[in-house]
Amino acid sequence: MAEYITIATVDQLPAGERIVVEVGETYIAVFNVAGTYYAIEDVCTHDEGPLAEGTVLAENSDNPKIECERHGATFEFKTGKPTFPAVLPVKRFPVRVEGNEVQINIDEPL
Repeated sequence: MAEYITIATVDQLPAGERIVVEVGETYIAVFNVAGTYYAIEDVCTHDEGPLAEGTVLAENSDNPKIECERHGATFEFKTGKPTFPAVLPVKRFPVRVEGNEVQINIDEPL
């Protein structure tokens, strides 16, 4: 059974906001993009820079992305798929809302 941990309340993570949490030795960036929550490892697979500092692109589309501010690689929130110069996908994690709590599961990446 998947173990979810609470990382914020829905009030702490309104639409358009993001937070970074440290779970063990892993930094996870959690985004609320137009009411949908996404959790990704906060590491660009191109140069290991922080993704949470990047720009969310296509926020109101079916395929929002995060753009790394260092070299412009983008990563799809839904699939982790990158664009050049990154070639490896970013690690993604399940997110759920239970009551008022935003929870992630880092034990079973997507």
